[in-house]
Amino acid sequence: MNQRFAFFREGGSAHDRGGFRSVATGRLSVYPMIYGIFLANVFCGVLSGEERPDASAISPVGKVEEVKTGFSFTEGPAWSETGALFFTDIPNAKIHQFFSNRNSIETFTSQSGHANGVLIDASGRILVCQMDGRVVEYDVESAEYKTLAASHDGKRFNAPNDLIIDKSGGIYFTDPLFRAPDPLPQGIQAVYYIPKDGPVKRMTGDIPAPNGIGLSPDGKRLYVIPSRQAEMLVYDVQGPGKIANGRTLCRLKQPPGKDNTGGDGMAVDVKGNLYITTNLGVEIFSEDGKHLGLVKFPQQPANVTFGGPERKMMYVTARTGLYRVEMPIAGLKPN
Repeated sequence: MNQRFAFFREGGSAHDRGGFRSVATGRLSVYPMIYGIFLANVFCGVLSGEERPDASAISPVGKVEEVKTGFSFTEGPAWSETGALFFTDIPNAKIHQFFSNRNSIETFTSQSGHANGVLIDASGRILVCQMDGRVVEYDVESAEYKTLAASHDGKRFNAPNDLIIDKSGGIYFTDPLFRAPDPLPQGIQAVYYIPKDGPVKRMTGDIPAPNGIGLSPDGKRLYVIPSRQAEMLVYDVQGPGKIANGRTLCRLKQPPGKDNTGGDGMAVDVKGNLYITTNLGVEIFSEDGKHLGLVKFPQQPANVTFGGPERKMMYVTARTGLYRVEMPIAGLKPN
């Protein structure tokens, strides 16, 4: 018999001055007592529902840094392979470029049509949602743009907000009410699709302020981030411009004293996790809707993207500022 776990000895009580005696030696042993305390702690933790550290949690590997403040309202961060981060200042109708290698900011255009979301695709095209009613493509050299879509069913869009491109070259974009005419030109707030060839298609019914939008790494799921409900949405992609089975992916955490606040922008990492800008910061969810973390910023975030040589630097536009923080997982490159 192992002496450490013998609770009794011959001819005597197991208890002696708070310890236990070995059967073989009769000497006082503290090992069983320690083992008993260990078991008690384990079982008490299980029974009380005590939270254990989550191995799947995601948190920054560096500190949040302020890149620049003093803008009116920043949005639309998008990383270029040239090493520049594009972002917008909506009220001032400007698109800026931040060059990380020389830590400087330059204005790309001062006639952005109140640009909001920006996406730079794999070929280097600069795709932009203008809240003045258009989805456009900018020339990187001249900063002139051409219109890709401006209407559906003979009516201008409300105010295109954010966009994502699929592997076929088609563009999904959201069209909520922010900065839109009243009444809404489209009558509802929805998601649309611009195919590589062919007319624009409306993909959804009315959604409470559809804002951020993204695709899973395999392109089989489309994510939509409403700003006026706490439930974030996901759809199955059945083909270019074909979605089905819209449902709730997750529910955002809520600020104290509030309920049903929604999200804004979003990004996806190479493992398929979602990064959603909310009232609390950047909330991180798995592709199955499990909450994995929260990154807080000095101001409330509006949108988020990944950049840098390995795409592990998370850039966040937040009200009047631009911030960044290094993360452990690389962001997904656009198609």
